Parts: sequence; structure tokens; C-alpha cells
Amino acid sequence: MAKNEVAVTGKKFELVTLTGELAEAIAEEMDGLGNIPFERAKIPSGGGLAFELPGETEDEPVMSTDLTGVILHHHPVNVYWAEQYSGGNEQPDCSSHDGKQGVERATGEIHDCSRCPHNQFGSNGTGKACKNIHRCYILQENNPVPIILALPPTSLKYIRDYIGKKILLKGLRCYDAVTKITLKKEKSSDGITYSRAAFAFVGKLTDEQRVEVKAMVENVKAMAGNIPEVDEADYNVAAPVDSSEFQSVEGAQENLPFN
Repeated sequence: MAKNEVAVTGKKFELVTLTGELAEAIAEEMDGLGNIPFERAKIPSGGGLAFELPGETEDEPVMSTDLTGVILHHHPVNVYWAEQYSGGNEQPDCSSHDGKQGVERATGEIHDCSRCPHNQFGSNGTGKACKNIHRCYILQENNPVPIILALPPTSLKYIRDYIGKKILLKGLRCYDAVTKITLKKEKSSDGITYSRAAFAFVGKLTDEQRVEVKAMVENVKAMAGNIPEVDEADYNVAAPVDSSEFQSVEGAQENLPFN
């Protein structure tokens, strides 16, 4: 293997995609019902080290210390409530599906998220009144439907470093590689314990798998645009934090790997 060549993952990743007979079966069975909904992985509160993953029933989730798969798509989501969010299906007063432009629910007015006063540090004590999260759509082994992982602000600098150093500098995209995500316990400056994500490069998909996955990416992006802006799995992902837990990024945002 050449010096700068990236190794294919040692144990072949068992990839299943929505193609062929499976795609035909889904189209027939789901006719009139819409798309198969994406399920959610939940990051625990209080510094827990295991993800809560969907089980066979709603009342029997599966706990796992890692979430391994292919990151098909990822994007920021900003959400703001004028009154404190109380859970359930309560709709936000303003939301953004790309972290750049927020839309007010009542008026349809569009705001520049970077200039919005609710998206500035200090607008909610030492933090932000606007909730910033980052959604990842992860294709797990032997599962053709991605699972959504909502990353809290305290995990953003870690996925940024991972994508920048372990993916892009290898000449890859996120959907070319298998990624392992685990949890680490941290403590905020005011003593609150929380969980943050850690990322590890497992290996590159085979050339054949990369072709299969690439065919799914655009479909996942289109479907992501129809997913509600936030639910409790998104919102309840971290303890309140202050600006010391965030990575400050200066300069043109369009050059960042998140966009």
C-alpha cells in the first residue's frame, strides 16, 4: 500500500442500502404512508457513556457505548422559543434548518442567524437563547435506514476536528468512511457534568460500497429537509454550557466542512 493510501476497513462493513428488491418492496408497502421515518439515537444527560438506541418496541431501547456507521449527511439546526421549551410537540418561534437563515413561525420573516441577538453568547445567561445543534444521519451496519444523532454544541469542535483532519485530509468525504462515535464525560465551567461525542476513523469503504452509498446521499439530503426542526431527542442533548465549551471560528463560514 502506498504511503498516503487510506486503508479499507479490515472487517468488511456489512452495507445494506435501499436498492433493488428492497426498494421495490418499500415503495409498494409504504404507498400512501410516506417515507420510512428515521429513528433517533439519544445522548444521555448527566455524563452517561451509553447511547440510547431504538429497540424492537418503544419501551425497550437498546443501550450502546458506541454508534458506528457511515455519516451520509450532516447539517446544523438552530431553534428558538420565546418562552422556555417544555417538551412534546411545542413548535419553536423561530427555526433554521441550515444554521444560517432563521424563519419566524408567526410572520415568515427571515433572519440572518449570525446577526440574530438570540444567537449571541449572553442572550440566555452565560449561554445562548437560541439552541444550536448539529444533526448527523448515520447508516449503521445491516440497516438500510439512517439513524439521526443530534450533537450538542459541546461536541461541535470534536466533529469539526474529526472531519477536517481524519476525513477531508485523507481525500475522503464522510460518506466514504466508517466512523465510530463514543461518549466522554466532561464538566462545564460551572460544575455541570455532561456527555460529549468522540469520533474515530475505522476505515474506508470499498470502491463498490462507496458507489452504493453515494447513490443514497442525495435521497437522504432531500428527506432531511422534510424532518421537523426539533423534537425532544434533539433538544435534550446536553446540560447548559457557556462560551468556554464552544470553539470560536473566525472568517468565512462557507469554507468550513460543516457547510
